[in-house]
Amino acid sequence: MGGFFGVTSKNDCVFDLFFGTDYHSHLGTRRAGMSVLGGGKFNRAIHNISNAPFRTKFEDDFHEMKGNYGIGVISDFEAQPVHVRSHHGSYSIATVGKINNLNDLVSNIMSGHTHFFEMSNGDISQTELVAALIDRKDNFIEGIKYAQETIDGSMSMLILTEKGIYAVRDKMGRTPVVIGKKDTGYCACLETTSYMNLGYSHYKELGPGEVCVMDENGVKTLVNPGKDMKICTFLWVYYGYPSTIFEGISVEEMRNRCGSNLAKRDDVKPDVVAGVPDSGTAHAIGYSNEAHIPFSRPLIKYTPTWPRSFMPTIQENRDLIAKMKLIAVEDLIKDRSLLIIDDSIVRGTQLRETAEFLFDMGAKEVHVRPACPPILYGCKYLNFSRSRSEMELIGRRVINRLEGRDVDGTHEGDEEILEKYTNPDTEEYAKMNEAIKEEMGFTSLRYNRLDDMIDAVGIDPNKLCTYCWNGVE
Repeated sequence: MGGFFGVTSKNDCVFDLFFGTDYHSHLGTRRAGMSVLGGGKFNRAIHNISNAPFRTKFEDDFHEMKGNYGIGVISDFEAQPVHVRSHHGSYSIATVGKINNLNDLVSNIMSGHTHFFEMSNGDISQTELVAALIDRKDNFIEGIKYAQETIDGSMSMLILTEKGIYAVRDKMGRTPVVIGKKDTGYCACLETTSYMNLGYSHYKELGPGEVCVMDENGVKTLVNPGKDMKICTFLWVYYGYPSTIFEGISVEEMRNRCGSNLAKRDDVKPDVVAGVPDSGTAHAIGYSNEAHIPFSRPLIKYTPTWPRSFMPTIQENRDLIAKMKLIAVEDLIKDRSLLIIDDSIVRGTQLRETAEFLFDMGAKEVHVRPACPPILYGCKYLNFSRSRSEMELIGRRVINRLEGRDVDGTHEGDEEILEKYTNPDTEEYAKMNEAIKEEMGFTSLRYNRLDDMIDAVGIDPNKLCTYCWNGVE
């Protein structure tokens, strides 16, 4: 996914920019960058953070950069911010989102004799593409609107200029953009957590498609928000930091309610309830409180030298490191019946190995309760999963096995078949659940229901994106 942070200040902005960007580190794992405008000049730094945390890599830049305006970004894939010189003048741009029609847009732009610089893996930077789309129009506002209209997917952005910072939320509001305020200026970011300790108070949350420009003296709306919103529900379930608030809803409280709803429908009586750290913990606390079953921590995440950012791109290495981060407390596992809550099951590899590990440590039973429904569709908007194909999802693999063929959306009747597997009240769903349980080696398995998960969020269901669970856009 990714996250960004922008600052406009009457004083030097680099302190706030450095720490505000760092607070988004849980949203990206590979690249980070900062661009600062001071004395009419841009100073940009980009580093690889795949093997060291943001603060370590940017310590020298923190001491060397100076300016009143700046933007920073954490990314899973591309190096950004991108610095551009065009008929709009010089500017830096950072983006969060996903472009599904990238190749078509590139071909269209290149027909006008425009070229792109390729990233090291041969891909074209989607942030550079967004800049190219903006530059096709006579001014920033028309360019931003044009980019939002032509992009199939989701695209939020910060644009650093001499006149201020443009903050742009994607047209359907799938990712949040929040403005904070203090005496010296303003900040724009994805998560409220990022400014809480920097002295900012909440100023406003941009609506879907809204465009604002901010400087050290104020914030002005240039494009009013749209009426329709489809914010990603997975932000509450997994991606959001526990102290963050999206659309007025606390991430931690939502997870507590989510666990509580799981418990209300359950009938097992384990000895203890535990969460897979970190994102499963709050769900487990909610379950424990509702079921009146003790909460325990049989798995402890080792973080001093294993930050989340250290995650290799090769999946088998990622799985190994994810396993190595969890340290078992044998006295809380041996001869006990455990109910384990994780945020989700995607491929199934890590949670299967966790269950095997718990059994090896002497657990009598391992009951698993994912905090969300089975993931059956690959995300089209935020890249929250690294699955390259929907067929990597354990739910889809099991469905294909049960159906005796690939149900991949290319055959007549595929959508009707998948719809049956998304409904927790059907026989097909029950068979899929049982097959996943057997493949994973769990004592029992019960996913959270979509309606219960939506209830835990507590906002209008029509404003939530649930595509990865039910295929509804």
